[in-house]
This record gives sequence, C-alpha cells and structure tokens, in this order.
Amino acid sequence: MSASGGTKAIVAALAANLAIAVAKFVAFLFSGSSSMLAESVHSLADSGNQGLLLLGGKKAKREATPQHPFGYGRERYIYAFLVSIVLFSVGGMFAIYEGYEKIKHPHEIDHWYWPVGVLVFAIIAETFSFRTAIKESNHTRGKQSWKDFVRHAKAPELPVVLLEDLGALVGLILALGGVGLALSTGDGVWDGIGTLCIGVLLIVIAIVLAVETKSLLLGEAAGLEAVQKIEAAIVDGDTVTGIIHMRTLHLGPEELLVAAKIAVEHDDTAAEVASAIDAAEARIREAVPIARVIYLEPDIYNESEAAKGADPLASPGGPVPTAEH
Repeated sequence: MSASGGTKAIVAALAANLAIAVAKFVAFLFSGSSSMLAESVHSLADSGNQGLLLLGGKKAKREATPQHPFGYGRERYIYAFLVSIVLFSVGGMFAIYEGYEKIKHPHEIDHWYWPVGVLVFAIIAETFSFRTAIKESNHTRGKQSWKDFVRHAKAPELPVVLLEDLGALVGLILALGGVGLALSTGDGVWDGIGTLCIGVLLIVIAIVLAVETKSLLLGEAAGLEAVQKIEAAIVDGDTVTGIIHMRTLHLGPEELLVAAKIAVEHDDTAAEVASAIDAAEARIREAVPIARVIYLEPDIYNESEAAKGADPLASPGGPVPTAEH
C-alpha cells in the first residue's frame, strides 16, 4: 500500500470527525442526550486516533541510526496499536459508563431537532470519509475479501480507518435509534440503551484492531505472492541451484528483510559465489522493491540431508535441543 493512499484516507477521516465532534457536542448541550455526549467523545477520540496515525507515519520516515539499524518503520504499528487502546478506553468505556448513568437516571430529551439534525449531518460526513477509505483501499486490496484485507494488510492505516469509519456509521445509527425511541416513547432509558450499544461496538472494534496490530508488532512474514516472487528471483539455475531455507520479516509496512541459505555447487569459486549473490540480490529487489535488507548465505546442497526433510533447528524459531542422558 502506498503511504499517500493511507494519508489521504486519514486526513479525510480527521476532517470529518472534527466537524462531527463539534456538532455533536453542541447538540448535547441543547438536548441533554447522553447518546450525543457519547458520540461527541467517540468522534473526538477518533480525531485523536487519526492524529496518532499521522504522527506514526511521520516518525517512521526517520533515517536508521546505529541504535536502530533497521530504521523506524515499525513506528506505524506502534501508533496503530495505541489507536486501539484509545478507542477502547476513551471511546468504548466512556460510552458504557454514560449509558449506564442514563439508564439509572433517565430524563427526557430537550430540543429533539438538535440531536436528530446533527446525527443526519454526521451520517453524511462519515459516509464521505468511509467512501474515501474504501476507494483508497481498493487500490491495494486486489481480489482479497474485506475480511482478508483487514487481517493481512501490512500497512495498518487503512484497516484502522476502515474499521473506525464503519464503527462510527453503525454507532450513529444506534444513536439515532436510541434518540428516536426516547422521543417516541417519552422514556429516556432508550437513549441510555443506545449509548450502551455504542460502547460495546467500540470495544469490539478496539479488540479486533489490537489483535491484528499485535501480530504486526510481533513481526509478520511477507505475503505468499511476495515470497513466491523472491524464491523465483533467487534461483538462477546456474550458480544458485536452490534455496535450503528462507525467512522474511516486515521491518515496516514498506520495508522487508530477506534472509536465506542458498545452495551453490561445491566447485564454484568464491568470486563466482559472490557474483551470484550480488546478482540474486538485484533480482530480488527488482521483483519485490520493498525488500530493502537482504542476507544470502551460500552453502553446499546435500541430497541425503535434504531427503530427511526440513530441520526445525536450521533456522530461528525451532525448539532448543536438549542434552541426551
């Protein structure tokens, strides 16, 4: 995913949420609707979240340092994870608290036209923001389903904005339903129930975001298509005859580390092997441009050892061998 696409979606969401937050808070002041107060805090939290995503994108562009030799690409993952925490605590928990208080101490909604008008305006604005996020996501989503796109995207910004906007639209419908029922029945409890539903929705979305971002923070491999391109680029059928094992790791959304042990012929000279490694690195970068850090280790392919199957101790992640007694 291009960073510009994510930035465009973030800016659109930020502009919409700031305008909506102000309108909702004004509606709360005139009507006393707890749904409006919860929704105004929700929009304010979303605005802060978009600010965090923009800050993470800026910090991720810093040059590598001796202390951080692989750069700061993962800053984008860290700030996306912070977004899930803010959404959970500020958005979800506040809405649940406010909904509980309104159910416990219900009161009628004053000046009903304020919350209804603001909710209609907010739905229109959020639809614009959601449409922008969908449009930018479609540039990179390809044939993936929306579920797979959210689960497997290496750049966190668009999935975060998509889920936030989806949650905002559903939350607005819940708020409109709560306000509508409160007005039609004259019972303010319905406003509190709508607020509670908004809180539960935000917490569910926050948990989904936290789980997916945690996986990125731990370190994810390249996608299947990228791995296949790298494998095809490494082997030239001449000096490099095969791949003994390979690992890939995203250092950031647009930075990939490739480490592989490659098979070479036993009678190749050091100069031939070095030249073949340089050529393989060039082919990898041409096939997968985000492969920024590449380590290729030459080894002699052993058919008898290969016939035994993959050795889990041959690469990181295998079990620690225990001493025999």
